[in-house]
Amino acid sequence: MNFQSLVASIHNTNRYLQQQSIKAVNIHITLRNWLVGFYIVEFEQKGEDRASYGSQLLHNLAAILQIKGLTAPELSRCRQFYHTYPQFSLLLPTRISNVFSIKPESPIFDSELNFIKNEIFGLSTQKSANIKEEREIGYIKEIFRTISYSHFTELIKIEDEIKRQFYELLVLKTQVSVKELKRQITTLTYERLGFSENKEKAFEVVKNKIAPQNREDLVKSHYFFEFLNISQPHLIEETELEQALIEHLQMFMLELGIGFCFEARQKRILIGDEYYFIDLVFYHRILKCHVLIELKSEKAKHEHIGQLKTYLNYYKKNFQDSNDNPPVGILLVTDQNKALVEYAIADTDKDIFVSKYILQLPNKEKLESFVNNELKKLVL
Repeated sequence: MNFQSLVASIHNTNRYLQQQSIKAVNIHITLRNWLVGFYIVEFEQKGEDRASYGSQLLHNLAAILQIKGLTAPELSRCRQFYHTYPQFSLLLPTRISNVFSIKPESPIFDSELNFIKNEIFGLSTQKSANIKEEREIGYIKEIFRTISYSHFTELIKIEDEIKRQFYELLVLKTQVSVKELKRQITTLTYERLGFSENKEKAFEVVKNKIAPQNREDLVKSHYFFEFLNISQPHLIEETELEQALIEHLQMFMLELGIGFCFEARQKRILIGDEYYFIDLVFYHRILKCHVLIELKSEKAKHEHIGQLKTYLNYYKKNFQDSNDNPPVGILLVTDQNKALVEYAIADTDKDIFVSKYILQLPNKEKLESFVNNELKKLVL
């Protein structure tokens, strides 16, 4: 072995074991959430005291569990996951219904989980006598082991089983990112393919246009961090430049000394069934309102303001106290190393912005000058 071989061996070993670790965590997230859905459905159907909880079951369950990430909406998603993929039970022992009544500390429970683990990781030597059933189980195992739970959260939104299977195959064949999967679904790839005369060729064209996600994308999922119960410093797909700008902008706003109180960075909010992240959140003690700041390192687009207004409306509904004024947003766009600043507020609050806010907030020129100076420092 020479030095180059030594370097290559260490690199290859590190890369392979990293990939296996990520894969194992993703499989366990999927398994955990499917079983959580199973337990909830079992309780709703057979629980001795189910009538006592009714429609508040998931809220009460989330409050008692206090498990990071298992909020009431997430528990509802787990239940939907179980309902959408009941066929995963084929991977589990037929006696799984007994798990519900087994105490976690009992040897039987340990045996049950070992059986589940062996089945999921393909260690079981059992074979199905029915070839069709064996192929079906093979496909089910493949999607269970290969598709991450983040992808499943998009797939379970599709009611049509054939359409859902199309996107399952797309994930299997392309290792598409969650973001790209959502784009393929919203741009009606399945429907457009249905109109193609040569569907196989059309599918190949779609497949070849999709860049596979890398392992960094896999661990950016909030499910990954919450399952491992660790902090999420790199959860959002930010460039190093964006991260540095946000850090410096946070300090700049506080140093202005005009009432800004820092509240959060990468504030996670749940709108509908999807998580969003706000770059910076301040509370302005003079204006008595929240100030939301979004930074975009790309060409200014109309949807940037639209997205910020969505955040503002969410804050107005969920965080604004009776004595507060409506929240205000600041959008900073850094395109081609030049800054552009825009203020945003809910449409119904324009008069308030003109009469009150504009006097207390830093002017556009000041913010643009700051960002431009920071860009010059950071790109050198």
